[in-house]
Amino acid sequence: MKTVSSLLDGEWYERYKRISKLYIRSSIYDVTNRCNLRCKGCFFFSSGEDRVAVEEYDTGKWEAFVDREKARGVNLAILIGGEPTLCLDRVEAFYKRVPTFCATNGQIKLPRDRFPDLMVGISLWGDQADEKVLRGKDTFAVSSKNYSGDPNAYYLYTITPRQIGKTEGIIKKIQDAGLKVHMQLLSNDEGVDGFSWRPQELQAIRDEMDAALDAYPDTVISSKYYHEIITTGEMMGRAFGWNECPSVTEPLDRRNPQPKRLIHFIRWASDLSTMHRCCTSETRDCSTCKDGAAHISWVMVNKRAHIRTPKDLQNWIEVYEMFAKLYQLIPW
Repeated sequence: MKTVSSLLDGEWYERYKRISKLYIRSSIYDVTNRCNLRCKGCFFFSSGEDRVAVEEYDTGKWEAFVDREKARGVNLAILIGGEPTLCLDRVEAFYKRVPTFCATNGQIKLPRDRFPDLMVGISLWGDQADEKVLRGKDTFAVSSKNYSGDPNAYYLYTITPRQIGKTEGIIKKIQDAGLKVHMQLLSNDEGVDGFSWRPQELQAIRDEMDAALDAYPDTVISSKYYHEIITTGEMMGRAFGWNECPSVTEPLDRRNPQPKRLIHFIRWASDLSTMHRCCTSETRDCSTCKDGAAHISWVMVNKRAHIRTPKDLQNWIEVYEMFAKLYQLIPW
């Protein structure tokens, strides 16, 4: 019988034991329906999720809500938006009660005297030209000044097909700013011309992502197994999609048979009662989803499938470690 201990040598087994103790129970929260940018392809606005609920403004109700979520077993709150930094009292309601991660566009500097160790993921959608097309401005010029050298911030670099051949330059800029970077792919929910992926482009960007990890191992937080899965949409001969996604809101999940999924996961709207379908878009065709977090979670919940060969299990460990580092559940 194949077991974890039989497949791993001493070093890998110690790495496995470190992550096996985490027992992550995450959920995602829309902190606000508002944003200081309007990016083409942002799933929140393109799917109309900003209009399905009237956001709650009473900070006391947010605090009570977070207490209930903690009692429900949540030990990692992932804050998205809109733009969370527009509502710092709500961010603080989470931060004071539960381990918290904040996704931001970086245009507002989080006050570190108030949130000294809050992990921040800063969105970046490409080079200056692509950012102006998709987001209306060069966001890096502002975000890099706000967060340069911050040990509790990193870039979430959403790569587009137009970035092929340019990724190393951007990663070098991030390194020069004293920050780390995690790579993911644009899903292009609004069908912007020239920003949808073709098979040959996905192979090309996978090669670039692998090369970046080799060239900048202290800057890039990633895994080649993750690159394979995010670019091919396949894992262990299975295709990613609705019937496989682990990040569907539990009370809304009527799939039969039920796939391996995140335990007690819910994505909450900003009224503190409405639930969204999944971790991304209400309207996205799941077969086209390139969401990095969803694919990472897909690997993480399928540990048993990876207890097959030493390399398969090592791949699983690396992806789990990558997730844990991105949310600072283990150190860089």
